Amino acid sequence: MLAIRIPKEIEERLEMLAQKTGRTKTYYARQAIEQYLEDWYLAVERLEKNLPGISLDEVKRRPGLQD
Repeated sequence: MLAIRIPKEIEERLEMLAQKTGRTKTYYARQAIEQYLEDWYLAVERLEKNLPGISLDEVKRRPGLQD
């Protein structure tokens, strides 16, 4: 179990999103943490393997990231 404190403004935005979508605030908090951890681990792995960075243009070309 994890309990965190977040600024009131963020909690209000989270509440609005949850109400609009019928999902829970916990669902969105979990999704955000999972995505952050995945991104963080990928970045650390690239650094440890001394791989080149990824340009913003390349990131934008990835599936699901188009405008």
